[in-house]
Amino acid sequence: MKLKLTYDEVRVLVFALNELRNQLIQENRYTDAVDELLMKLCK
Repeated sequence: MKLKLTYDEVRVLVFALNELRNQLIQENRYTDAVDELLMKLCK
């Protein structure tokens, strides 16, 4: 499934996912799923 997102929507998603990733890192938890989503958004 693909989503059509505007540039601003992608920016908000990347920011939110990065914040989640930072929180997971602080809690010493895996970031694999978040990393994968970030890579897909940055293509």
